[in-house]
Amino acid sequence: MSPPLDWLSRLLEMTPVRGQLDLRCQYGAPWRIDQEAFAEGEMAYHIVLDGAASLVEPSGMSPQHLEPGDILLIANGEAHSLHDRSGARPKPASSRVAANLVFSHNAGDGERLDMLCGRFVLMPPHARLLRRYLPARLIIHTGGMATTSDNESGAALHGLMALMQAESGADHLGGRAMLDALSTALFTLTLRFASESREVPPGLLALAGYPRLAPALDAMFHDPGHPWTLPLLAAKCNMSRATFVRLFQEKLGMSASELLTDIRMMVSANELRATTVSTAGIAEAVGYQSEAAFQRAFKLRMGVTPSRWRKKTDSV
Repeated sequence: MSPPLDWLSRLLEMTPVRGQLDLRCQYGAPWRIDQEAFAEGEMAYHIVLDGAASLVEPSGMSPQHLEPGDILLIANGEAHSLHDRSGARPKPASSRVAANLVFSHNAGDGERLDMLCGRFVLMPPHARLLRRYLPARLIIHTGGMATTSDNESGAALHGLMALMQAESGADHLGGRAMLDALSTALFTLTLRFASESREVPPGLLALAGYPRLAPALDAMFHDPGHPWTLPLLAAKCNMSRATFVRLFQEKLGMSASELLTDIRMMVSANELRATTVSTAGIAEAVGYQSEAAFQRAFKLRMGVTPSRWRKKTDSV
């Protein structure tokens, strides 16, 4: 018998994420990285192992500063720039290909930077849904690689980053597979740590960090086909409908009904890809009494009809 899944494990089962470490940057100031936009289903990440970096913010906003142990997640995969804080013209970088990773160096002799750069890869429709619930740019401050966290998730994250640092610095057998597996685990640990932080941004992470709403979250993820109503979900949380609606909107930035629809669409997309069950059967399984209503909701969320989605995934 399979063990029960928590809501985050259930989410990642619905929207599988594959991590990939691309580059280890070892620069001396002055330096600058201008990263082009990633592919539609990809999210960028950066881990500052040592040194410091500044993230250029759009529209002239003050830059975000990154310190050792910080993780930057660019959930929408947009183009972005990182630089040292000197303001000097950056030294050109060159690449060295090792057995398991590409290293980027420059000739700068100022403050040193050691940073891991990679991506999280999802199917594009899944990525679009997940991005609705994550901030476009998420910075996680873990307190530095050399410190010991009072938080279990922080300690685990430090251990994971230290292992990625060690693996990326050596050409061990199986190192490439190891680095990508660690990158995959990084996604889950980053979300877990962020949901437990005091400054968690609005979205799914804020909702996850609010225990009073956890019963409704678990109910929707584990039984999306149930005919859930706002009064039923509110009762799960032992609160009035009005209080439930207000708190859910405040924490998530959208309604429980919208989240439930997205969960149902993720489940449906996976069923269409992995089974031969009819569209009507899948519609009924995820809580739709009308196949036409299901088809409209699916096309709105996934960008194509259920039949087109099934044909497209069958050809991959």
